[in-house]
Amino acid sequence: MGILVIGAAFMDIKGFPLDNYLPNGRNVGRIEYIHGGVARNVVEDIANVELRPTYMGIVDDTPMGAAVVGKLRDHKVNCDYVLTLPDGMGTWLAVFDNNGDVAGSISKRPNMLPLVGLMEEKGDEIFAACDAVVLEVDLDKAIVKKVITLAKRHGKKLFALVSNMSIAVERRDFLQSFDCFICNQQEAGLFFIDDYTGMNREQMRDILAKKVAVARIPAMVVTMGGEGAVYASLSGESGVCPAKNVQVKDTTGAGDAFCAGVSIGLTYGKTLAEAIEIGSSLAASVISSSENVCPRFRPEEFGLPAAHMD
Repeated sequence: MGILVIGAAFMDIKGFPLDNYLPNGRNVGRIEYIHGGVARNVVEDIANVELRPTYMGIVDDTPMGAAVVGKLRDHKVNCDYVLTLPDGMGTWLAVFDNNGDVAGSISKRPNMLPLVGLMEEKGDEIFAACDAVVLEVDLDKAIVKKVITLAKRHGKKLFALVSNMSIAVERRDFLQSFDCFICNQQEAGLFFIDDYTGMNREQMRDILAKKVAVARIPAMVVTMGGEGAVYASLSGESGVCPAKNVQVKDTTGAGDAFCAGVSIGLTYGKTLAEAIEIGSSLAASVISSSENVCPRFRPEEFGLPAAHMD
């Protein structure tokens, strides 16, 4: 079954200016409709390393929902635990500036509570068979609690991703049950109620090491855009990982690819530092892609045994 990824599927509507972006003006450009959602993106990125993950989520009972499932299955993602329900997907509307960065966005979140019933019915079967679990921690508390219970019962590593930090901060107490929490620098500031703007990698690393110790979070990774990423754990391990030097075409999805890489590494025996290197490689491949997608990789490119390709 591979890595189990749990979270929402979205339809992303992305606008790109053809000339200099004017925040308060009319901008001529192009608009793209793309399958999105943090969990959906992460499970596809894991599949692009040929590791046969499983997705647990919800899609619309429309051709759009069917297309999302169809694309994931084409990538060899197990979609046996994807529910099809009316209005089952979210929508993310974003406008980008000339640097490929998000200038503004609005999202509509779907109701994910039906996943609780799915886990009550088939949770033991699903969690017993998976290699590890990746969860959007800002889902409903009932979902988070159920996932934590099942992961502990079956001895599975549990990794936390964030889609909306304003909601995720309400889940602080749950994070002590996760093996690793991954977020960006701005989200870390919201989470720890602090401002890390202007911090360099070394400063952010030292701050993170202190915060992780106080919050008793087993391990945490914070991405810093062009600065790379920093990490710290309760065991005292901490460090920095510089970003890959690539030409930036579109930063959307890079964070999700990074999360996928870190989760892959930690699931299959890599150290935290080695897992972050895998995440950085996947993120760089997305940033530099003209199609803004993670290209295909072979597990052995990251030192992963071929046995995990099942």
